Amino acid sequence: MNAKTLKIVPKIKYGDERLALLSHYMHTRDMVAGDCYRNEAEALLCKGQPMTDAEVSIACEPVVQYNLFPEFYSVPFPPSLEQSVPFIDLFAGIGGIRLPFDELGYNCVFTSEWDAKACQTYFANFGIYPFGDITKIPAERIPAHKLLLAGFPCQAFSIMGKMKGFEDTRGTMFFEIERILKHHCPPYILLENVKQLVGHDGGRTFKVILEHLDALGYFVKWKVLNALDFGLPQKRERVIIVGFTDKADYERFNFDFTPQKHDLAAILEDEANIDKTLYASDHIIARRREQTLGKKVFYPSIWHENKAGNVSVLDYSCALRTGASYNYLLVNGVRRPTSRELLRLQGFPEEFRITVTHQDIRRQTGNSVAVPMIRMVARKIDNIIKSKENEASTFTRLKTAPYA
Repeated sequence: MNAKTLKIVPKIKYGDERLALLSHYMHTRDMVAGDCYRNEAEALLCKGQPMTDAEVSIACEPVVQYNLFPEFYSVPFPPSLEQSVPFIDLFAGIGGIRLPFDELGYNCVFTSEWDAKACQTYFANFGIYPFGDITKIPAERIPAHKLLLAGFPCQAFSIMGKMKGFEDTRGTMFFEIERILKHHCPPYILLENVKQLVGHDGGRTFKVILEHLDALGYFVKWKVLNALDFGLPQKRERVIIVGFTDKADYERFNFDFTPQKHDLAAILEDEANIDKTLYASDHIIARRREQTLGKKVFYPSIWHENKAGNVSVLDYSCALRTGASYNYLLVNGVRRPTSRELLRLQGFPEEFRITVTHQDIRRQTGNSVAVPMIRMVARKIDNIIKSKENEASTFTRLKTAPYA
């Protein structure tokens, strides 16, 4: 069978769950996780014609061999070809939590994100299109995994929102994580949310979350970390929660990091290349100058206007936000950050593709995570997993070694 005779489904558009199904299958078909997608994916590839396992293996090879789905593989961050630690990426956004684990060679076997534009960015960079609303996905349809990642919605707890917590439907998304944890019991979890989650409702909301994780058998550590301490020129404080089913793993983990210096100049683009539409109006620029009279002004800098109308001149950005006024951050007091600068402020690599509008990138980066912060946490989790695997391997060798 060759590429010409293989029956391929018609071009599938963004937002079609068949794209999520096929892309997940093509990335996991050589793993145990691929069994969760196999029947439906093969029915799509063969237009519903039943196939034996042998026929499927023959039919699917040309899909890869002839690159009939280049969008699944010709991406900046393609899937690892090695069998490694399987993980799932919930409330995935544009993949900021996933990236460091991809760098470690882990295998993403399932991802979910409800925002269509975020899915488009995710697909362009990872070649896998997220499934949609997690509340509509049965836990048994999710492949088994060792690590669960979730930057669950923060608006319900954010100081910039109404802070309704569990009264807001977005605040109940933690219980979707709990539902999946109950079914799959992965030995490792990493959750991320806004700093305000810790103190929300007098600390009661956070207490509920910790109690529920404890009831599931997780030993949990958490800490509020700041992106400024991880080499990024952005003050972005987020609570990071890690959980382990093995108490020994829990005891090995710590949040000890050496603070790294940030450099605003390193993330700014050449002014000669800046889109003119990003410059503020003469009225806004003049107003900012009035608001900074008597203050120390230096360059490069980011001028931040807070909700009270006060303007600060800083060598870093305040936390990127999705619902902020268009001019709340002005580079050198005159222009808004570019799409690439916004991604750099979150620590995304230069090869990260931009396939949506600037307005979309503003929203996506405002919802995303500081990648270097997650990277440091990921490495610590990886060290625990790898050391445990090495210990198990050493024990097996000793147990099977012949007597001298």
